[in-house]
Amino acid sequence: MDLYILRHGDAAQPGTTRDADRPLTAVGMKEINNIAHGMRTMNLSFDAILTSPYRRARETAEIVGEVLECGSLISQSPNLVSDEDPAAITKEISQHYSRKMNILLVGHEPNLSALISVLISGSHTVSLKLKKGGLCKLSAESLRFGKCATLEWLMGPSQIVG
Repeated sequence: MDLYILRHGDAAQPGTTRDADRPLTAVGMKEINNIAHGMRTMNLSFDAILTSPYRRARETAEIVGEVLECGSLISQSPNLVSDEDPAAITKEISQHYSRKMNILLVGHEPNLSALISVLISGSHTVSLKLKKGGLCKLSAESLRFGKCATLEWLMGPSQIVG
């Protein structure tokens, strides 16, 4: 299984609205559109796209789905909100998406970096930060919470669009 992890794009400032309702900014929409085109150039394709129900993540997933022509594969997961335990999304994928080969997760920090850390090292101690619009690829024979994956690459937005 290849697990791709994408952080949402630039969003409205905290405090302007309820956190779950913060939309992507115009800059964020343009950036994610460029990233999605970069993903298309990389020949990425997905069997499933799971997104946080928060507006900025949903909008990010929708833009990617539109550009890659796979919008019908998008599902929301409450396990991808920023304060959710990374074990929850791992369990959800294992229970409902284990037969999928290429899965895209769209969500927030700090839980995306925590998820990556646990899957590649078995602990939360790996220091990494996924920038807004950053994309990571992990590969795993079978997904479980703990060390089970290999970090194939981690790119910032400028590397994807490059």
